[in-house]
Amino acid sequence: MKNILLPTDFSDNAFGAIRYAISLFKDEKCTFYILNTYIPVIFDTAYLMSMPGMDAMEDVYKETSLKGLAKTKVKIEKEFSDNQSKFHLISSFNSLQSGILETVEEKSIDLVVMGTQGATGAAGVLFGSNTVHVLSNLNCPLIAVPSEYTFKGINEILFPTDYGLQFTEKHLFWMNHLASKFKAKINILHVYFYGYELDKEQIKQKEILYNFLGKAKKEFIRMDNVDVVKGIEKFQKENPVDLLMLVHNKRSFFDNLFFKPVVKHIGFHLKNPMLVIPSKIK
Repeated sequence: MKNILLPTDFSDNAFGAIRYAISLFKDEKCTFYILNTYIPVIFDTAYLMSMPGMDAMEDVYKETSLKGLAKTKVKIEKEFSDNQSKFHLISSFNSLQSGILETVEEKSIDLVVMGTQGATGAAGVLFGSNTVHVLSNLNCPLIAVPSEYTFKGINEILFPTDYGLQFTEKHLFWMNHLASKFKAKINILHVYFYGYELDKEQIKQKEILYNFLGKAKKEFIRMDNVDVVKGIEKFQKENPVDLLMLVHNKRSFFDNLFFKPVVKHIGFHLKNPMLVIPSKIK
């Protein structure tokens, strides 16, 4: 049974991500943990701990958090009355980042699914700096779901890669699982910005990737004379994409040239869900 974490700030966008996650796994029994963190964003924890009356303030926030979680669960039960999964509510006096990381560790979370905007509707509230910091330390996959995105299955997966990572089955588990579940096609995109051909190690990793993907429908695509961000945008304009998958590899091309620009540029203008896999996956 998969353990899936659903952070929420009780916004429509956050519930959209919850709806997406439940729809994505509607035929599987999962354990969903719905997390709300309620520390005021204008204060830090150390300051709050030293304030007079802090306990009373925490009680107020906690009550609001618990009521919001209860309403969220009722909404889920009404909308997904036939769902067989388990739902657990977690109210945490914590920052979003710390709350997610601690829950992932404590509950052995397999996947985090969260929205890309917060209650204010401002781009990046949940997918901006907060999510980037979470991703920098997260050792499990995360799916970021754009605001107002409606789940319609998965037919096409886009996986950009420079073949610089030593692939393991753990890196590809979710892509394989979802491709098999929905009979989706995997599009492996390699962009040649500088025009260099693959070296021996890249060719080796491409072969390993091919073998790990097994019987999945797949196509290896080369795109010349364009940078990575433009390559992803170009592909998505010319082809239908239901899920974009990235591997966050801190020690290679991805950290310096790929991951940060993609998160900052595509993250704020994301039209389709994005699955991010940490290179050091647990």
